[in-house]
Amino acid sequence: MKCIINGKIVLENQILENKVLVFDETILDITDKVPQECQVIDAKGNYVCPGLIDIHIHGNMGRDVMNGDEESIFTISKSISRHGVTSFLPTTMTMDEESIKKALDTIKYLMNKDIEGARVLGAHLEGPFINVDYKGAQNPKFIVSPSYNLIEEYKDVIKVITYAPETDSNFEFTKKIRRNTNIVLSIGHSRAKFEEAKGAINLGANNITHMFNGMSGLNHRDPGVVGAALTTDVFCEVIADEIHILKDLFKFILKNKGEDKIILITDSIEAGGLEPGEYSLGGQKVIVKDNQARLESGSLAGSVMPLNKMVYNFMNNTDLDIRRVIKLASINPAKSLNIDDKKGSLEIGKDADIAIFDKDINCYMTISDGKVIYKK
Repeated sequence: MKCIINGKIVLENQILENKVLVFDETILDITDKVPQECQVIDAKGNYVCPGLIDIHIHGNMGRDVMNGDEESIFTISKSISRHGVTSFLPTTMTMDEESIKKALDTIKYLMNKDIEGARVLGAHLEGPFINVDYKGAQNPKFIVSPSYNLIEEYKDVIKVITYAPETDSNFEFTKKIRRNTNIVLSIGHSRAKFEEAKGAINLGANNITHMFNGMSGLNHRDPGVVGAALTTDVFCEVIADEIHILKDLFKFILKNKGEDKIILITDSIEAGGLEPGEYSLGGQKVIVKDNQARLESGSLAGSVMPLNKMVYNFMNNTDLDIRRVIKLASINPAKSLNIDDKKGSLEIGKDADIAIFDKDINCYMTISDGKVIYKK
C-alpha cells in the first residue's frame, strides 16, 4: 500500500489540500492521516492529478506504431510516461493491409499487459477508410472504402476508428459497427457535407478526429464537418500545439463545445522527444523544424509535442484552471472510450493512475495501476 502526502489532490469538482491519497492497484481512500505500514510519497506541494490518456498517438522517441513490433510500443509507452500519461491508444496509419494487421496483432498482444510505461488500452485505427481529398499526411495509395471485413477479427482490439462517412455507402459500415461492436467511430480526414456528417453522428459516430485539421471547414452555407462538430454533442479531439490550430481559437472551441466535450491529444509521431531532422510517418519522409513536422509537400504530419504541454497550452490560452483543464486529457477521453468507471479521475475504487504536476504541468511522477513508472 502507498500514499501521497503534501499534495493538492485534483478531483473533478474540487482540489483538496492537507489530505492523504491512499492506493495500491486502485485508489483506496482520501483521508486525513497516513495509514500504518504505508509507503509514503511526498508530492512537495505539487498537484496530484489523474493520469493522462492519449487516444491518438503514432509514435515517440524514434519508434512508430506501424513498425509492428513490441519494442516500438514499449519505447513509446515508457517515453510518454515521462509526461504524466498512464494509458494510450497506439494509432495506426493508412498503409497496406498486411502492415495494419501486423500492428494490430502486436497491440492486441500487449493490451492491458503489465509493461514498464503507460498501459496499452487498445488501438486507434486512423485510416485507411478516409477521403483522399483530405488525406493530410496519410498515404493516398492505400486508401480504401470502409470494410467491416478488414476489422472484424480486431473488433475487441480497435477502440476508435477514424473514417470519412461520405465514403460509406448508405452508412452501411457505420450501422454495422454500431450494431456489432463497441468501437467509437470518429469522423476525420473527411470532406463530408454538413448533412452527411450529421447523418453519421445521428447513427452513432460520436467523435471528431483532430478537429479543424483534415476535414471540410466551416462555411455559412455548408458548415461541413467542423459545423457538425460544433452543433452536436460529439467529443472533439484537439491538437493544442499552437500550430495545428491558432491559439486564439482555443477560447472559441471551449465556448462552443464546453469543457466536457474536448479531448486533448498529441497525434505525436516518431520524432516526438527527439531533435529536429528527417523522420518517417507511414513510410513517408517527414521533416521536423521549428517544432513542426511536415511532409515534403508541406502538409502537417502530426506533432512532436507531449500531452502535458498540450494541456499547459490550452490552460495558458483560456480561462481554465488546472482542475478543469486536466479533465480534457483524463476523464474526457475515458468517457469517450466508455472506461470512465475505471479510469480518468481520482475516485475511490478506480485504477490508481496518477500524475504529479507542478503549476505549469511539468511532470514529477507518473503512477499506473499503483506502480511508479516515472520519477523525475
